[in-house]
Amino acid sequence: MSAPSTDERADGREHTETNDRPDRLRIALLNAAHKRGTTQRNFERELDADLVEFHCPSGELPETFAFDACVVTGSSASVYWDEPWIGALKEWVGEAVTAGLPFLGVCYGHQLLADVLGGRVEAMGEYEIGYRAVEHDGANRLLTGIDDRFTVFTTHSDRVAEAPPGATVFARNEYGIHGFQRDRVFGVQFHPEYDATTAERVTAGKEGELEDERIRAVLGGIDAETYEVACEAKRLFDNFTGFVREQRNVRLAADARVDAAGDIGVSASAAGETGVDAGADAATAEWLSDSPVDSR
Repeated sequence: MSAPSTDERADGREHTETNDRPDRLRIALLNAAHKRGTTQRNFERELDADLVEFHCPSGELPETFAFDACVVTGSSASVYWDEPWIGALKEWVGEAVTAGLPFLGVCYGHQLLADVLGGRVEAMGEYEIGYRAVEHDGANRLLTGIDDRFTVFTTHSDRVAEAPPGATVFARNEYGIHGFQRDRVFGVQFHPEYDATTAERVTAGKEGELEDERIRAVLGGIDAETYEVACEAKRLFDNFTGFVREQRNVRLAADARVDAAGDIGVSASAAGETGVDAGADAATAEWLSDSPVDSR
């Protein structure tokens, strides 16, 4: 995908410029990275949607749930840190999940969603970093079209030790859970949004945290051929937006039914006042009770 253009909001936040397509998705990007620019650009490049970015470490959060979906990014923070912005982010995400918004969490976002939904996140005592193999069960739509064993870039020292109650774990490797879903919420531990430049920059930034020899080894594994193989995992972004579009269509259909029922109710009431049979009210109520109204 080509990178969408951006412009500057009045409040200083960048957002993706719309393309006048009425069916285009609008997604809240909950940017948990302390340095916001690169993270935002990576997701803008991969997601076919209009993104509205909120820099969570600066205290920015949406004031509304009026989005088609939300994405929670990676971060150098840990979800169990006692910091005000992390607590506020967890609270907002919990309310948005309850409201029915679809979510995709990546790395830190994966861990935060697991924590909010009742899972357990823990420190690993080591780093998983570099291009690694992950396996999935082939049953989850997020990874449709991706080989059962695939290559991704990873960089994390925390992990989801226990998936949330009711969640399905669909991807793993020797370091633990790499993908889960519960209802409209998806989380992946790896970084499908990274380009090779981001992978190199993040790896070089581990100086002082990892041994120089290990950093050199990881950097040596970041080449054009391996990156091309890892690009297979980027398919999950289209799979996610396809899911979100389906959810939006269900919601819009339900809203249309409710509006139609309201119009019928008004007409039936008016008919009753003029002595015309208003039995349509009962039929409308029965119709609505059988309709799959979305929880959002």
